[in-house]
Amino acid sequence: MNTNDNLQEVLNDLVRINNDRITGYERAIKEASDEDVDLKGLFRSMANESQQYVSELSSRIGQLGGTPTDDTTNSGKIYRAWMDVKAVFTGKDRKALLGSCEFGEDAAQKAYDEALSSDSEIDAESRQLIMDQKTSLKKSHDMIKKYRDLQAAVS
Repeated sequence: MNTNDNLQEVLNDLVRINNDRITGYERAIKEASDEDVDLKGLFRSMANESQQYVSELSSRIGQLGGTPTDDTTNSGKIYRAWMDVKAVFTGKDRKALLGSCEFGEDAAQKAYDEALSSDSEIDAESRQLIMDQKTSLKKSHDMIKKYRDLQAAVS
């Protein structure tokens, strides 16, 4: 694999984690109760954010001569299965739902950290794209955590 191929694979990994995130938040919207309008809006915003990131990453992969993936990660599939099992036991509890979402946000942060620390040579434009998305995702992570912590205080 040449340097360009390695970079495309790193960027495709980030596409996969964002696809996982979209699927996870769409699932969370379905799991949230009808009264949880605030959470549904937050989850929709998070899914839209990842759709934007997939678009940006896919565009960059295309500029590098590659083909963007439309797949998800194996860990993402495991995450969704875990969320399915948890939903059976907890129902549509806000705290559990937010905990599942925070788990997914932690996975996204880890994926971006791994991308930035990979052995692949990352050109300045790609590095900036990854760093900008990671910074924004960190804000989303902190928002989910804040909601979860508030829910814990109310419970």
